[in-house]
Amino acid sequence: MLSRSIARASQLRLAARPVASAIRVPIVQRRTFLPDAVTGVKTVDEKYPDSDYPNLTEAEDPEMNGGYINPPRVKRQHRDPHGDWWDKQERRNFGEPVHEDNDVLGMFTTYDYTWISPGKGALQLGAFIALFVTVCLGIKQVYPDQPAYPREFEGGLEKELGGKGAVRARMPGDPDP
Repeated sequence: MLSRSIARASQLRLAARPVASAIRVPIVQRRTFLPDAVTGVKTVDEKYPDSDYPNLTEAEDPEMNGGYINPPRVKRQHRDPHGDWWDKQERRNFGEPVHEDNDVLGMFTTYDYTWISPGKGALQLGAFIALFVTVCLGIKQVYPDQPAYPREFEGGLEKELGGKGAVRARMPGDPDP
C-alpha cells in the first residue's frame, strides 16, 4: 500500500509542476568575485596586449621557443670548478642566459660518469667474473669430501619408523650414496 501511495504522490507532484521549470538552464561557473570591469577579457587585452610577443616563422625560430637564444648545451658539471663564478655552486655568472633544458643540465641532476670508458669497464667486469669462477673451481678441487660415512641400522629401523611401508633408514647391504 505504501508503494502505491508514493507512486501516486510523485505523479501528483509532476502534474503540479509548471512546464517552464522542466527546462533546465545551464549554469556557468563564475571563477572570480571581481567585477568584469577588472577581470573581463576586453579589459585584460587592453592592459596586456600580445604585440610584444614575436611572431616568427619556422625558419627564423627553428627551436620554436619564441626567439630565445639558448647557450650551448653543456652540463654544469663539465664547467671549470675553479673558475670565478658568481654562483659557485651552480657554476654560472650573474645575468648569464639559462638553457631551456636547465633541469637536465644543472648541477643537481644525474652525475655523468666519465672516469672509465665503456670498453675498459667491460674488461674489468670480465676479469672479475673470470677470477671469481677460477677461485670457485679451485675451491671445488681442494675442498674435502664428506668426512663421515652414513650410519647403518639393523633392519633399517622399520618398526621404529612406523612399520611396513614406511620410509626406512639405511641398513647394511644398501648401495653407497
